[in-house]
Amino acid sequence: METKSFSRYFQFFLIILAAGSIYPLIYLKTNYQETILEVFDISLADLNGIFSALGVAFILGYFPSGWLADRFSSKKLIFISLLVCGLTGIWFAQVPSYPIVIVIFTIWGLFSVFTFWSAHLKLVKLISKKEEEGRFFGALDGGKGIVEAILASIAIFIFSSILGTSSEYVHKKEALQAVVYMYSAVLILVSILFLIFVKEDKSSIRQAASASNPKNKTKFDIKIFKKIFNNKFVWLLGGIIFTSYIVAWSVYYLGGFLQTNIKINAATVGQVTVIMLWMRPIGGFLGGFLGDKFGKSNILIAALGMSTILLFAVALSPITLPHMYYYILIVTTGLMVYIIRGLYWSLLGDCNIKEEVLGLSIGFISFLGYLPDILIPVVNIYFFNTYGDHGGYNAYFIFCALASVAAIMITVIFKLNVKKRNKRMIGTAEFNITG
Repeated sequence: METKSFSRYFQFFLIILAAGSIYPLIYLKTNYQETILEVFDISLADLNGIFSALGVAFILGYFPSGWLADRFSSKKLIFISLLVCGLTGIWFAQVPSYPIVIVIFTIWGLFSVFTFWSAHLKLVKLISKKEEEGRFFGALDGGKGIVEAILASIAIFIFSSILGTSSEYVHKKEALQAVVYMYSAVLILVSILFLIFVKEDKSSIRQAASASNPKNKTKFDIKIFKKIFNNKFVWLLGGIIFTSYIVAWSVYYLGGFLQTNIKINAATVGQVTVIMLWMRPIGGFLGGFLGDKFGKSNILIAALGMSTILLFAVALSPITLPHMYYYILIVTTGLMVYIIRGLYWSLLGDCNIKEEVLGLSIGFISFLGYLPDILIPVVNIYFFNTYGDHGGYNAYFIFCALASVAAIMITVIFKLNVKKRNKRMIGTAEFNITG
């Protein structure tokens, strides 16, 4: 029994490693935006265009990723995802031309969502026992944050060691390449560990194969989709995630803001954003604890309210204020964002979704909620073209603050509807008992 438990936990640890290491390479702009722009000789508009292509690949992948995970081995899908992203990272480190960079990000988008997203969530579900699911999924998000923060700390150490006090292009290029190689090597290593130590769930594969057999298929039923589309909680949760995810996107631009608007050097910006990344495990675990104690919706609303204030402060504070003021502001904003990210999916249990349509519902909610992956880069192209490099950041953070207000409103509506439904259910139950 002890050997089996160790095996399960080690496999879960590898899933956390996989989920925590696959996305930082894609979002290097969080810590190294200005360096990327200089090394690749591209503009911020170009970078936003790259992330628009990435967002399209993401959005197209969310819904069908569940279908793929039901028909192929999750272990093999994750192995392929990690390996391809790692090898493509080595390609990216060669500093290719702009069109090739778009191709690389499209590949990253495809192999980090379509072949990975549902596969890694399904594998956690298979590994965890029924009574452990809450803990496992909670630990998944917090663990991802820890892995990301550790890797980011190693990366900034490598970057700072190579760059030193130099501001020359050649040293910036070498420092950025070393960081990309490090992340790529980790992905390739984890992919190999995954292939060796994670077990296949053969019974699950057989069931999926049986379900996909034409003889066992039932006729396509549009009622399945009606169950999803007629559930107002699905739409409300999609709206909560959509607006909250706009707020969450703000962390990817805080580093660029410090360097461009506040004139802080690249190494210091990297250190501040790494501290901000350490807020993810803290925010995830803290948000979950407070949500269980005081209500998930209540803590989400409180975190969104704080984010609104903080984002307005980032956008509107005079740039002459001490740098420490901005360091505290940025780190605190990161904490609030990661509390929000740790909480919005926890509302899924309040949506009253039938088990037979849970997978498709999650896919549809993901499709709605993560649309900002496409929209935000386009919005920012407009902001930066209209208001310039400095004003663009201010306009963007005000936009995020307004999205936070909208998220609060939708969450309040969601909470009131849940209360109304629960009262109605209690009333119906009491009527049936007394009747």
